[in-house]
Amino acid sequence: MDGLPLQIRLDDLRDPRIATFLEEHLADMRRVSPPGSVHALDLDGLRQPAIRFWSAWLPDAAAQDGWQLAGTAALKRLEGGHAELKSMRTAESLRGSGIARALLQHVLVHARAQGYARLSLETGSQPFFAPARQLYARHGFEACAPFGSYGPDPASHFMTRLL
Repeated sequence: MDGLPLQIRLDDLRDPRIATFLEEHLADMRRVSPPGSVHALDLDGLRQPAIRFWSAWLPDAAAQDGWQLAGTAALKRLEGGHAELKSMRTAESLRGSGIARALLQHVLVHARAQGYARLSLETGSQPFFAPARQLYARHGFEACAPFGSYGPDPASHFMTRLL
């Protein structure tokens, strides 16, 4: 997002554009992942006290408030200095533009500031998720065993990194 005025906000999930965006996210996950292997959270799941949620916005003169929703990311507190990256998504029309990188860097900064020692994530093992896995690997994430409440799942790819 070099040069573009991306604004990343801690979000309360009240904007209806967030609900639509997350429904599209869930629909994509259901389309490419087998039943029982979709671990994306809905709005209620993201409104839990253990979760911080950010939205990324770009100026858009055509939008009613002048902003276009560009992406989302969340940080879920686990146990003992461990957190999970959740709800990473970039608007389809903006994929490949650096929004995911900016969001991931933002979450990494906040995870460190909150005192987490490790950040882990679950993403899909299908080809659809290859760009996400590559992004995470470029930022120091490595494959790991299932963590938290996850179990083994051939449709899941688990990654972690120390902070």
